[in-house]
Amino acid sequence: MSRVSESIPIAVTMGEPAGIGGEITCKAWLRRNEGLTPFFVIDDPNRLRVVSRNLGGVSQNVPVQVIGTPADTTTVFTDALPVLPEFLAVESVPGRPMPANTGAVISSIKRAVALVRNGQSAAVVTNPICKNVLYKNDFPYPGHTEFLAALAGPHVRPAMMLACPGLRVVPVTVHVSLRQAVSILNTADILTCGRMTARALQADFRIDKPRLAVAALNPHAGEEGGIGLEEENVIRPAVRALLKEGISTFGPLPSDTLFHLKARAHYDAVLCMYHDQAMIPLKMIGFHHGVNITLGLPFVRTAPDHGTAFDIAGTGMANESSLIQALRTAREISTYRLMSHS
Repeated sequence: MSRVSESIPIAVTMGEPAGIGGEITCKAWLRRNEGLTPFFVIDDPNRLRVVSRNLGGVSQNVPVQVIGTPADTTTVFTDALPVLPEFLAVESVPGRPMPANTGAVISSIKRAVALVRNGQSAAVVTNPICKNVLYKNDFPYPGHTEFLAALAGPHVRPAMMLACPGLRVVPVTVHVSLRQAVSILNTADILTCGRMTARALQADFRIDKPRLAVAALNPHAGEEGGIGLEEENVIRPAVRALLKEGISTFGPLPSDTLFHLKARAHYDAVLCMYHDQAMIPLKMIGFHHGVNITLGLPFVRTAPDHGTAFDIAGTGMANESSLIQALRTAREISTYRLMSHS
């Protein structure tokens, strides 16, 4: 790993302050000696001090230290969790999101993106947000992915890769209903996701000749049109086009046989047609180690592959493993990109 990339810290966002983001961030810092390179969090230091005292089962509190710039992270990180202050409007209560704190949640994300774009941070790792609360405050984006794309520029088209040890999946349609996913699925979007996935596997995962599997939409891959025409009319033309471009691609394949252990040995990622087709196998295989990686951005962004977990917020029960994997993945990708440009 490049020592230059290690010296640039990773920015971690606040996430929903009533959720588990603060807890898993503190717990990740306690495991800093397990190969984690420095990170800082854009958050309310007072909130984090309260979170630290309620970690549950952890033998030590997390010392919180306010920093002035990301560059201070390296000297602070060994002894304390570095915090770039983003103060809340009202005190947060675990499990009870407060609309008044929406501004701080959004500002934390914006600041993290600005810092990575100006070179003060190596990557952005986002803690989970509560979309319903943001929607009530006129947040116009379906989720993190779309918001980050808007911050990146007017012509950025993102895609969401979910990864865990042994599996990478990319849903072509994401945060829409299943009925809408079927109606909007089209060849052009499958082709775009395939290209983005192949480029990411090469640039961010160092796979020289990526192999893409493409999941079918219908049971039994449509039985040659007998129980659905999408495979023949929508999906297969995208597969043929990717092959013509030199991208090793095969499918459409029935999703009920695509994710078992032996099948996974034959591809590097799967293009899935809708959200749960990707998420269910990923979470079955690596529930506590899944990472969300946004493709198509001009900066590195990862996130733990879980939500705010309001039901356990404040109890000290949250598992930090997914955040730790997101931090490691962000560092690896940012290092690969730096090496490719050197």
